[in-house]
Amino acid sequence: MKYTLLASGSKGNACLIQDENLNLLIDCGTTKKYLLSCFETLGFEINDLDAVFITHDHTDHISQIKLFKEKPIYSPIEISNIPTIPIKADQPFQLQHLMIRPIGLSHDAEHTTGYIIESWDEKLVYITDTGYVKEKYYDSLKNADYIILESNHDVESLMKTHRPSFVKARIQSDSGHLCNEDSARILGKILSKNTKQIVLAHISEEANTREKALEVSANYLLEKYKGQMNKDLIVCASEQFKMIKGGNRHEKVDMGNYCRTIGLEQLANIPSRK
Repeated sequence: MKYTLLASGSKGNACLIQDENLNLLIDCGTTKKYLLSCFETLGFEINDLDAVFITHDHTDHISQIKLFKEKPIYSPIEISNIPTIPIKADQPFQLQHLMIRPIGLSHDAEHTTGYIIESWDEKLVYITDTGYVKEKYYDSLKNADYIILESNHDVESLMKTHRPSFVKARIQSDSGHLCNEDSARILGKILSKNTKQIVLAHISEEANTREKALEVSANYLLEKYKGQMNKDLIVCASEQFKMIKGGNRHEKVDMGNYCRTIGLEQLANIPSRK
């Protein structure tokens, strides 16, 4: 299995997952120009795609859905003028050799969904846009090889923004987004020595930094779960319009200059930004 996080944040979200002969896209909320340029860079075409999975109907997740209207689109909600295959949380299904497990999230969009994708011997978790993760899912989320999890905001930074009070309250609510600390706590509950890569996703450009998200998760995991981590665990933070490539089929995980990938021991030494 390999994955390419194409975009992640309030301006657009998309993630390409490839395993053997299957190519899946989770969300398609970037600009058309950017999305097609990513495909071109990867030597990938829309015709190569086998299915699209939708998390929810906010524009930053479905804005380019018309590009894929000829493809099977699995969605927890109906999308106007687009044929979809309905799915529901807690009702797993098989797609060729992959087991797809939709999980129910808590966001201010109806039936927001995360995904657990399992192949013969690997497992990927994809969770963004949620105020919390239900404890009933922790066992299902454990032992993933790859975890893509929202680490949206730093609470102090959010409070200092010029956003209206009701927007700040919405973001911090149970139907908003995960802050850095909550994301770290969830990671602690679900990671194992099998976990090779973690990507902190949907990072706010105004109310967070990649360095802060990395620092919080790294320090928490080192303090609480050091003995339970893979010694080669990689943690990185996404940037809005920069691709992140990972997975077992990439001979070397190389995030280049756009995403900081540092061993956890080093990561703990990143200075705090006040």
